[in-house]
Amino acid sequence: MSTIVTSSNAPAALGPYSHAVLDGTTLYTSGQIGLIPETGTLAGETIEAQATQVFQNLEAVLASAGMTFQNVVKTTVFLTDLTDFSAMNAIYATKFPQNAPARSCVQVAKLPAGAKIEMELIASK
Repeated sequence: MSTIVTSSNAPAALGPYSHAVLDGTTLYTSGQIGLIPETGTLAGETIEAQATQVFQNLEAVLASAGMTFQNVVKTTVFLTDLTDFSAMNAIYATKFPQNAPARSCVQVAKLPAGAKIEMELIASK
C-alpha cells in the first residue's frame, strides 16, 4: 500500500504530482527545483544557490517521511548545463560525505521555472 507524502516546508507542486510516495519502506520523491517554499521563486541565479535550496526542499520531504539523507539509496540530478557539474558536486558532497548513494546526472534542455537543477531521490527505511 502506498502513502502520499507532502511537506509544508517544501514548495507546492507546479503540477498534478505529490512531493513523494512511500511504498512500504521505500520513498520515491518527485523532482525538486530550487524554489523557496514561502515565495515560490528561485533561490537565486547561480547553481550554488539553487542546488542549496534543492537540498533544503528534499530534506523537508525526507523529514515528512521520517527519513534523512542517510536513507537515500539513489539520486538523479538534472542540470541544464553540465559545466555546472563541479559546483553541484561540491554541494552534493556536503550532504553525502560518506557512503554516497548511487547517482545519475544528465544534462537536459530546460527545467520548470527556468531552474538550473532538479533532483529526485529514492530512499529506504
